[in-house]
Amino acid sequence: MVNVAVLGYGVVGSGVVELIDNNNAIFSEKLGQPIDVKYILDIRDFKGDKYEKKLIRDFSVIENDPEISVVVETIGGIGAAYDFTKRALTAGKNVVTSNKELVATHAPELLILARQKGVSYLFEASVGGGIPIIRPMFYCLAANEINKIVGILNGTTNYILTKMIYEKTPFDKALVQAQKLGYAEADPTADIDGHDTCRKICILAALAFGRHVYPECVYTKGIRDITLDDISKADAHGRVIKLLGSAKKLENGDIEIFVSPCAIRKTHALANIEDVYNGIMVTGDAVGDVTFNGRGAGKFPTASAVCSDVIDAARDSIQYSIFWKDEGRDFIRSFEDIKFNYLPGTDIPVIE
Repeated sequence: MVNVAVLGYGVVGSGVVELIDNNNAIFSEKLGQPIDVKYILDIRDFKGDKYEKKLIRDFSVIENDPEISVVVETIGGIGAAYDFTKRALTAGKNVVTSNKELVATHAPELLILARQKGVSYLFEASVGGGIPIIRPMFYCLAANEINKIVGILNGTTNYILTKMIYEKTPFDKALVQAQKLGYAEADPTADIDGHDTCRKICILAALAFGRHVYPECVYTKGIRDITLDDISKADAHGRVIKLLGSAKKLENGDIEIFVSPCAIRKTHALANIEDVYNGIMVTGDAVGDVTFNGRGAGKFPTASAVCSDVIDAARDSIQYSIFWKDEGRDFIRSFEDIKFNYLPGTDIPVIE
């Protein structure tokens, strides 16, 4: 029996619990043994919930239970999530997470700890929601030197820009629509100001280039100031505006990385990634450009990515050896040093 504990019973956590329950036969067949969510940790009450009897509030119960082999962290942030992750890994338990902030901030430490304890720290769901990207980069593109990654990494901002481009909806009204549909939080700052995209491109850059990239070192500008006039100017030049996270390895080993609204050609591989979808283009020296796209967020798309890691973590013969070095911050190229052309009449970089 594979016993799983889920930390956090919000959108993603509840999706993981439901997916394991609904597809239990599939999971068990892939693992060659039964799987069960034994505990759900949350500080809130869920009276009448289908899984109410599994709910607990004390993490030490999970930490000290030798039957728990996989801990799924969906709490978010770098407070309790960081503490519980370290304790779970120290106790010799595999940890799976969707927490991009924690991975972007503390991955080197947590990956080293996992290696020391002979377990895995997996985070497929931290970038791209349901889009497979971490595993393909680590395994399928392993024969390549990855030179560049460019991506639409936030569904909320992509939805807003789609409304602005095709329906001429002003930014403020498009944001309200996104909030009503549940695509944007009541406080949308992390999305519209680019912080969410920044954390994700940092993770991808670290995976590709083997060096930890601190989000606070990355130039980050969101879409708050994009106007319909900007949209029209881009259209007049055969382009569309997308919020991109971009990371490129330079010849001297430095990394050119930023988050910004960019004007891209309408024939660009990412130009037609619309609505809440994400798209990620990876450039390898052997394979060239490879593009991944799909739903970048949502309850079940993200839970799908989490559960794929749960299956890998539960297989004793499979341990990720993902690792990247923490070499400080001096290798990040300043945004001011990057040579851009700009969309005429704007401060929006043109990306080819």
